[in-house]
Amino acid sequence: MSAEHRRPVLKRVLRWVVAGRHAPARLRHVVGRVAAAVGRPATEAFVTGIGRRPALSWLLSWLITGLLALGSLPLNVALAASEFDVPPLIAFVAGIGQSTALILITARPRAATALQFLAVVVFAVAIPPGSGPTWPLTAMGGFTLIAHVGLVAARHSRRTALETWWASMLLLTAVVLLDPRDRSVTDWLPIMIVYPILSALALGAVQMTRRWREVRRELADARRDVEVEQSQRAVAEERTRIARELHDVVAHSMSVIHMQATSASYRIKNLDPESKAEFERIAAGARSTMREMRQLLAVLRDESADAELAPVPGLGRLQELVESAGRAGVPVEVREAEAVRAAVLPESVALAAYRIIQESLSNVIRHAPGARTLICLDLEGSDLVLSVLNDAGAQPVQPMEAPGRASHGLPGMRERVRLVGGSLAAGARAEGGYRVAARLPIGGRE
Repeated sequence: MSAEHRRPVLKRVLRWVVAGRHAPARLRHVVGRVAAAVGRPATEAFVTGIGRRPALSWLLSWLITGLLALGSLPLNVALAASEFDVPPLIAFVAGIGQSTALILITARPRAATALQFLAVVVFAVAIPPGSGPTWPLTAMGGFTLIAHVGLVAARHSRRTALETWWASMLLLTAVVLLDPRDRSVTDWLPIMIVYPILSALALGAVQMTRRWREVRRELADARRDVEVEQSQRAVAEERTRIARELHDVVAHSMSVIHMQATSASYRIKNLDPESKAEFERIAAGARSTMREMRQLLAVLRDESADAELAPVPGLGRLQELVESAGRAGVPVEVREAEAVRAAVLPESVALAAYRIIQESLSNVIRHAPGARTLICLDLEGSDLVLSVLNDAGAQPVQPMEAPGRASHGLPGMRERVRLVGGSLAAGARAEGGYRVAARLPIGGRE
């Protein structure tokens, strides 16, 4: 080849090298524009959705492989026969070999690579000297070899991908060095410069994509683990809070028992010694129980939290919750049956009812600000029945004030109901809004 013909070839090689050097920046620019047009959440949701559906991922992978194999075959054969003077039959056989190798990558990566390399050698031998600037490959053959390396990286381990890439580099080097025919340096220099750059870019892009998907999967797993841990911790904290509150309830009852047992000998005249001793044992048992409960409370108390000196709340403080919710912008109506006002509820039941209403109002303020809310309280048989119903939120903003302290949502409410032997139902209303209903057994009316 003369010097006049070599200069355009070398200029073309330099353009390819420059294009290869700036390819990552151009690729990022294109990807950025596509993401901006489609929307980042939609793009991430699409990629994440494919990753979470193995069947869809498998189908998409085979679809891409099939398109590469079938699309490269006619172009490979036509370009080799017309531009590189390769006999059509040889071009067809070698093209079939390259396309078949792409399909075999998933099941037989080493056999597929061997078949791909054999096709490359056939093309290298069949292309006569001076036929084109991409020897020992045709332009389409080089693209197919790069696609082969990329598919191996996508389907198999990083080690297998690197082995395939290095093997392809050694193959091309060996073909160039061992070719017995007198070829000009311009016949093989372009491909020996461009192929390493483009194949390395393809290999790196696939590895980065795989790593990105692995990191996203690990983050999703970690997020699920954190959510489970937070839920379990919330339930444990709620149980501890319930235990502290129930301590006050039981301690009050035990104090009454102790006082009555201690004063029995003074209140009851002519008490026989056996009964007096029995009352003393009851008082001693009450003192022992209160001492053990104080020790238990010391274990359960949260040192980081402020001491709670207020009495255990009950339905008598319901109006405070209503007023607090009103200040937060939530109008509340209370419908309390006369039977509930007249009944003497167990303190544990009254406490559970208060906390359920408190948490329900807090949820309304957080998730449906401004929604009209109705609290219903009634007695059915030996059960206290309460419900909190709210309409859809009327305000888009979230108020700053919530009634009382925060709890842990539905898990906390369910735990309280379970401890008193009741039942809880919560869910969206058909007409909009939300409904929380609880049935708490009170063990008969007093």
